Amino acid sequence: MHYPETKGLKEILNRVEDSLEKGLPFAIYRKPNENEVIGVYQATKALHYTSDFSEKGFVFAPFYSQDKVVLIQPDEYWKAAFKKEDIPINSDISLFDNDEETHIKLVENGVRAIKKGRLQKVVLSRKIEVSISRSPIEIFKTLLNRYPNAFGYLFHHPDVGTWCGATPETLVRIKDKELRTMSLAATLPYEENKSPQWGDKEVQEQQMVSEYIGDKLAHTVQRLEIDEAESVRAGGLWHLRSEVRGTMLPDLEVGKVIRALHPTPAVCGIPTAEAQQFIRANENYNRTFYTGFLGEINLNSQGELSLFVNLRCMEIKNHTASIFVGGGITEASDPKSEWIETQNKSKTMLGIL
Repeated sequence: MHYPETKGLKEILNRVEDSLEKGLPFAIYRKPNENEVIGVYQATKALHYTSDFSEKGFVFAPFYSQDKVVLIQPDEYWKAAFKKEDIPINSDISLFDNDEETHIKLVENGVRAIKKGRLQKVVLSRKIEVSISRSPIEIFKTLLNRYPNAFGYLFHHPDVGTWCGATPETLVRIKDKELRTMSLAATLPYEENKSPQWGDKEVQEQQMVSEYIGDKLAHTVQRLEIDEAESVRAGGLWHLRSEVRGTMLPDLEVGKVIRALHPTPAVCGIPTAEAQQFIRANENYNRTFYTGFLGEINLNSQGELSLFVNLRCMEIKNHTASIFVGGGITEASDPKSEWIETQNKSKTMLGIL
């Protein structure tokens, strides 16, 4: 099947409900600033993996790059128009403070490791578990309405789990060998009618990420442009972002580009191998698919990809949602401020629930 069949949104969501009941794999999603929901449904419960990103379908990749990338096959491929509704925002969010001491210690360890050795930046996170009464479909619809400029998705595979999120970060988009990605770092809370005031720590962190992405892509593109950093809003937060563009080398496979970019410095650190090693040894949980990547591959034409970093996401099991929050640690990080940053970030997903 080549192009998606046009359906009504209700049909797409009914099909999701049916797939959840039968334990069949699917992914439904909406790309940033678009008004179309796309559904990719697999007809069997089989667990497929991509071998080299040449298959058609929807991929769901873990944080650790040596682990396999799950593929949902597009046995059916649907699309429906999506119209934004006004959903009241819940500003009365109760935050969870019981991890404060543990997280501050984790950040202190990170800063010590950076001062000691080759590590320049490491992204450290924690997991929050919350009881929920809403269904995955209701949560997905709220995410789409609340975050129109994010990649909003709901994913399910009986052997992998149920995940949903609204991520502000593109891993890579490729079409006709033209590549687009972004360098995203730094966080400040959004305040009404106020521009963000970035400090040296944030500006340097973002600059570090841009330079690192430039180095990583140098062997995969003919030319590379990295824009100046600009402030972008994602829900109740500000970030610094630079757009990155390039033309892939003629005979290069897309897998090489993906491997060069994942995991990004925005979710792992610099240098990648040292940061990943530190995370594995010090974070007291397994990230699995948090800070992995996901999206469509070759659905409309061969070599066309839209992949996003799995941030601002949750894993849903029975009546519990696991939410993940983290931040970039550099030599200049203040552990208490880093804790507050994770509290601010947790409001994004807690507000949805």
